[in-house]
Amino acid sequence: MQRLEPHAGAAAGLVVTVEVLKPGTQTTVQDLSGRGGMWDVGVPPSGAWDDLSFALANAAVGNPPDAAGLEAVVTGPVLRFDRRTTVCLTGAAHRATVDGRPLRPGIVTPVAAGSVLDVGPCDGPGMRAYLAVAGGIRVPEVFGSRATFLLGGFGGLDGRALVAGDQLTVGRTENLTAPLDVAPVLPHIGTEWTVRVLAGPHGAPEYLTEEGAYSLLETLWTVDHRADRTGVRLTGPPPKWSRRDGGEAGLHPSNIHDSAYPVGGIMLSGDTPVVVGPDGPSLGGFVVPFTVIRADRWMLAQARPGDPVRLALVSPAEAEVINAERAALLADPRAAVAAEFAGTSAPAPGLPAPRPELLREHGFLRERADPAVVLRRAGDHHLLVEAGPAVLDLHVRVWVHLLAEALRATATDGVTEIVEGVRSLLVQVDPGRLPLERLAGLLDELAGAVPDPAGVTLDVREVTLPIAFDHPAAHEAMARYTRSVRPDAPWCPDNVEFIRRINDLPARDDVFRILREATYLVIGLGDVYLGAPVALPIDPRHRLVTTKYNPARTWTPQNAVGIGGAYLCVYGMEGPGGYQLVGRTVPVWRHVPGSDEPPWLLRQFDRLRFTPVTAEELGDLRADVKAGRSGLDTRPAQFSLSEVDELESRHREEIALFRKRRQAAFDAERERWAR
Repeated sequence: MQRLEPHAGAAAGLVVTVEVLKPGTQTTVQDLSGRGGMWDVGVPPSGAWDDLSFALANAAVGNPPDAAGLEAVVTGPVLRFDRRTTVCLTGAAHRATVDGRPLRPGIVTPVAAGSVLDVGPCDGPGMRAYLAVAGGIRVPEVFGSRATFLLGGFGGLDGRALVAGDQLTVGRTENLTAPLDVAPVLPHIGTEWTVRVLAGPHGAPEYLTEEGAYSLLETLWTVDHRADRTGVRLTGPPPKWSRRDGGEAGLHPSNIHDSAYPVGGIMLSGDTPVVVGPDGPSLGGFVVPFTVIRADRWMLAQARPGDPVRLALVSPAEAEVINAERAALLADPRAAVAAEFAGTSAPAPGLPAPRPELLREHGFLRERADPAVVLRRAGDHHLLVEAGPAVLDLHVRVWVHLLAEALRATATDGVTEIVEGVRSLLVQVDPGRLPLERLAGLLDELAGAVPDPAGVTLDVREVTLPIAFDHPAAHEAMARYTRSVRPDAPWCPDNVEFIRRINDLPARDDVFRILREATYLVIGLGDVYLGAPVALPIDPRHRLVTTKYNPARTWTPQNAVGIGGAYLCVYGMEGPGGYQLVGRTVPVWRHVPGSDEPPWLLRQFDRLRFTPVTAEELGDLRADVKAGRSGLDTRPAQFSLSEVDELESRHREEIALFRKRRQAAFDAERERWAR
C-alpha cells in the first residue's frame, strides 16, 4: 500500500482555486447526505447519487463526510488548479488524466500548481464520476446542504451545472485526516446490475396479482434512455394487475390516492417502473411494489441506458445486514482497505432465492377501527401509515393530518421526515437511532389518541389564484408528448377534451366553468416538487375525475395546472408530470436567499379558488410574484368537516346523479381502451 504524507502540498491558510476549462456534460457540486427535513414541501434530498463512490473519494483525501465534491455525468470536466493539492477520482472515471498522465480511480494523487485534470469520458461501464479535492468544494449551504438541485435552481454553484470559466474555491486542509488509497474497496462497476429490493409498501394482492409481483422480479429489465437524477425508467413487459382501475385516483390500475415516495421506491407510472432518484418527486399517485435498499441505490447512478437490471428480493433482516456492512465500510475505510490487503475481507454473500413469504413480510398490521390503520414497511428506513379503505374520504385526510401533528409534537429523536398524503403518512427515520419496529409502536400509540376529526376546526386561508385557461405552454406540453412519447394516447391531442369526455360534460367550456366555480382544499404539498399543491374540490359536484398520463410526460411548464384522478395540482417547477393540463397560474414557490419567509406559498388545507385571466395578463402577474413585487391574494378562513357533511346532505340526489353519470362515462372510456 502506498504511503502518503498528510497534505504536505497544501500550505495552511492558502486557498486553492479550481478553474473550469471545460464543464463536461453536466457537472454539479454535491455533498453526501443532501438536504433533509423538507420532503413534505417537495424539496428532494439531492446529494451524490452514487453515494458509495462519493464517500470513498472524500475519505481518500481525508475530508470529513459532509465535504462537497463534484459529480459528473457522461463526460467529465477539465479543471486547472492554481495551487498544489491532492485529489481522488472514483466512479466511472476510467480515462482521467493529470497533465496527460493517467489517473487511476481510488488513488490519491497530488496535483501541482497549474496542473490540468481532465476527468474524461464516462463512456462505460458506468456513467457518473466523482471528484474529491482535499478541503472540499466551498459553496454556500442552501436549506442545510451544498448539494445542487438543478430543477429547483438552488444549491451548489448558483443552482446550476458548471460552465467554462467558473472558479471553484476549495476549503482549508489543516485538520484533515491522512490520505488513503481506496482503490481496493471501490465498488465494481459493470454493465449488468442486480439490485436488491424489499417488498412494499404496495403489492400483491391489493394491486398486483401474486404472479404479477413475481414477474417483476423474474424480468430482466433494461434501463431506458429517459434515466436521470429524478428517476430511472425501466423497460420490459407490462405488470399484471389485480384490479381494473384506480377509481377516483385515476383510470389506470397503477393510480392511487396521492402518497409520498421513498427515494429508491420503484413506482409503477402506468405500466412503466421508475426508480425514484435523489432529485425525484416526494408525493404522487402511483403504486410502489418494491423499494431498493440503501446499500444498492448507488447502482442506479451508474446503470447506463441499455444496461440490463434484475431485481432481487431480500428480507428486512437481510437488508439490515447488508446496510450494516456498508455503514461499517464508510465509518472505517482504513480497516476495510487493510482487510483487503491482508486477504481477510468477507466474500460477497450470494443472493437469496425469492421466497413467497417475503412478498408479505413488509408490514406491521395494526387492528384499529375508525379508521382502520395499516403500517407498511416502505424500504429499510421508511414506514407508510395508511388509514381507511382505498377511497377518497376527507375525514380520513384530516385524521392523517392530526396524526402527523401529534408525531411532530413528540420531537422523537431519529425521525427525519414526515410527509402527509391523502390517506397516508410517510415517516423516514435514521434507523441507527430509531428502528422501524420502535417507530411502529410509537405510531400505533399516537393513532389511538387522535381526536375525532369531525369535531376539529382548522384555521386556514382562502387563496385566490389567477389562471389562464388553455395557456400556450400547456398546449406545447401536450404537443411535445404527442410528438415524442405516445401519439396514440386517448388524451391527445387535447387534455381538456379528454376531461370533458370522461366526465360526460356537454361542452369543452364546462370543464373551465367547473374550475371557476369550485373551491379546492389543499390536501398535499410537494406534489411534483417545490410546494406544489394537490387539491380537492370541497363540493363533490365539482370533482372531475381523469386518469394520469401513461407513460408520464417528460416536460411540463412551471406552474401548469392539471387534474389527475379527482385531484388538481399546480406544478411547482418545470419537469416531468402526468396530470391532464387545463392552464397555467402564478408561482407557488419563491426562494429568496436570506429571507425569513418560507419559499412555499401555499399551506396544508388552504381553500383555493381560481379567477380567469388572459395569457398576457398572467405573464405580468407571474413576473410580479417571482420578483416579490406582489404575493398571493389571501384572507383568513376556516375549514371543518361539517361543511362537507352539510353539502353532501343538502345536495344528496344531485351528487348521486353527478357521480352516476361520471362513472358511466368513466366505464365507457375504459371499455374504449380495452377495445
